Amino acid sequence: PANPEREGYRFTGWDKSLDNVTGDITFVAQYEKVISAPTVIVDGVNVCEYEKDALTKKVGIVPQKAVLFAGSIRDNMRLGNPEATDAEIESAIKIAQAEEILKTKGGLDFMIEEGGRNLSGGQKQRLTIARALVKNPDILILDDSASALDFATDARLRSAIKSLDGEKTVFIVSQRTSSIMHADNILVLDDGEISAMGTHEELLNSSPIYREIYDSQFKKEVEQYAK
Repeated sequence: PANPEREGYRFTGWDKSLDNVTGDITFVAQYEKVISAPTVIVDGVNVCEYEKDALTKKVGIVPQKAVLFAGSIRDNMRLGNPEATDAEIESAIKIAQAEEILKTKGGLDFMIEEGGRNLSGGQKQRLTIARALVKNPDILILDDSASALDFATDARLRSAIKSLDGEKTVFIVSQRTSSIMHADNILVLDDGEISAMGTHEELLNSSPIYREIYDSQFKKEVEQYAK
């Protein structure tokens, strides 16, 4: 990538063999390599000095494809934090904009079928996000995890995550500019390369690719809200 540095952020060790895989898939595919690279510092400590389990506990990943197993909502939520209380689970579900699922399905005891077959795509995504929040990680990675949500729900979700107590480092991988426009730093990927980096306002002026995506999506959002 061309000079992938900005204000203390440094991206190194990019695997050129993955350049044929474009966009957000490439970035997330790099996660395990980047998180173990000697140039990554977490809480002031080089990642190479962490025990793997200790580092894993600090990171919560919400994959692009929501993964739920057969069992109650409660059991699914406790996957990353077996000691989580019902109150903690319900709080995470509220942040993930999934309260209506508890109301319509009868609470935490509702039994989810394998793969979440008895839930909609949006419901599965919200519960998967809630599960990551129950873990209470220091680093949260959202891999296009709100693609099945409407724009209004996505906006409420981002606002709720931003208002969480304590400092969290949040990576949002998305094809929606509305999902990332308030981020401190945005990376624009094109054909597996970082083509531009900056804030939303900076990229509107400096990146033709970002501007084109934003303009096309903004029109669709306006039309949707007008309905």
